[in-house]
Amino acid sequence: MDKRQAIGSWLSGPRAAAEDAGVDFGYRGEQLGLPEQGPGSIARPGRRLGALAVDWGLCLLIAYGLITDGYDQATSNWALLIFLLLHVLTLGTVGFTPGKRLFGLRVIAQDTGTVNPWRALVRSVLLCLAIPALVWDRDGRGLHDRLARTVEVRI
Repeated sequence: MDKRQAIGSWLSGPRAAAEDAGVDFGYRGEQLGLPEQGPGSIARPGRRLGALAVDWGLCLLIAYGLITDGYDQATSNWALLIFLLLHVLTLGTVGFTPGKRLFGLRVIAQDTGTVNPWRALVRSVLLCLAIPALVWDRDGRGLHDRLARTVEVRI
């Protein structure tokens, strides 16, 4: 093995090295029975981050315009509370937030397909903690999705 190949496999990570050795991981969502592409497939990180940014901006705008007089720490705290309420109410009823709808995403329950308010609450609280959302599995689902047994899919 050439030194460049050894360094390249180390930089690519264990998944790339395993795929080079012949291991087939499949596509994201295959273990969940979801299609590889199109409607119903696992949402990609770019769309998810875009929807999150739209939702956070909307909540920040509401907190800034309706609750606080200026932008300070209280505005961010109120925005986080509004963000939590927005997610619990919208995911528990229609399955998407305004940002998710704008980016063509929907949150579904892994087993039943519809998210009940309890799952929406668990998912939203864990999302507000931020750390569970930063830990992903091989299907691209965050720890908050795994614990709430939900999946974010494309519409």
